[in-house]
Amino acid sequence: MLAKGARAKRSSLKSVLQPFTPLLLRWSGKGSLKTLTKVEPAALALPLQQTALFSGFYINELISRVIEHETSYPQLFQDYLHCLTSLALSQDYVEPALREFEFKLLQTLGYGVDFLHCAGSGEPVDPNMTYRYREEKGFIASLIKDNLTFYGRELLAFEQQQFNDTAVLQAAKRFTRIVLKPYLGNKPLKSRELFTQHILYLK
Repeated sequence: MLAKGARAKRSSLKSVLQPFTPLLLRWSGKGSLKTLTKVEPAALALPLQQTALFSGFYINELISRVIEHETSYPQLFQDYLHCLTSLALSQDYVEPALREFEFKLLQTLGYGVDFLHCAGSGEPVDPNMTYRYREEKGFIASLIKDNLTFYGRELLAFEQQQFNDTAVLQAAKRFTRIVLKPYLGNKPLKSRELFTQHILYLK
């Protein structure tokens, strides 16, 4: 999208077109390249720093990679704003906000999996049993323990999107990476590379 004159010294767009500023936009044009005709801030810019800033880059890239362009997703936009607000408030402790957004994004994509029942037997998930994830089927009770295996208590927490436990957070991160991979393909996320470089620089 083109923002004509945005770089001019006296442009009124300069102060508005800033990262992580929710905007109301109007544009014109045919084809994939549009021209911005009106911009209004929908809220104040969200001050993201350090880890929260790289997390913001991550969710932006995630959306751009998996969501169909020029399609309205009003609920996802609200989920996005909620995530950015949580990141701004937490700054360094970003994992719960990221996991919650990833689960919301999966719902938007139409991804559905039953966290409450064993896909093999239909029985309710037992918090103390282990279940192995099978693509397009769900979670099946299993004694095998590998990257696809999760405890029942973790699945129950996924259903409620309760990510206040360290073990659940780690399991949720592992799960979302598994299920988002088909949407993302083999191309690595630039935001992850930037964050890794940032960590190495700090060391």
